[in-house]
Amino acid sequence: MKKTGYGDDGNITLLAKGVELKGEIKVEGTVRIDGRLEGDVQTKGEVIVGEDGVVKGAIHADSLISSGRIKATVTVTGKIQLLKTAILIGEVHCPMMVMEEGAKFQGVSDMGVTGWPEESSRLPSNVRDMNVHRGKAVALIGREVDL
Repeated sequence: MKKTGYGDDGNITLLAKGVELKGEIKVEGTVRIDGRLEGDVQTKGEVIVGEDGVVKGAIHADSLISSGRIKATVTVTGKIQLLKTAILIGEVHCPMMVMEEGAKFQGVSDMGVTGWPEESSRLPSNVRDMNVHRGKAVALIGREVDL
């Protein structure tokens, strides 16, 4: 079988311009959407949404490249790349997101950060962390306390 230049195994699923689909796409390889999908995409490969592509639903993939319109919950194990004509509205879960100038994103994102790193260990030796002293009782001697 002849190899194509699109994926590791040549497996590409295409939703062409002008095609409308309501339902689910579940595949192993790359999915390219140039039409309209109302439903879910699930792949271990890459999802590519072309300039004329529209996705409403959910996307679960290894990576996403979009220059189209997406209104979805997006879960990606790799990278999301929004090209300059892309619009993404929804909830995003990914470790990395790159946006070209002109791309638009509205929603919430979770990039896996579980907490704020401790700053005190990185302070120069001549700078004191005032948070250490907060919460300690202070007594004033010889003066009445104003309440």
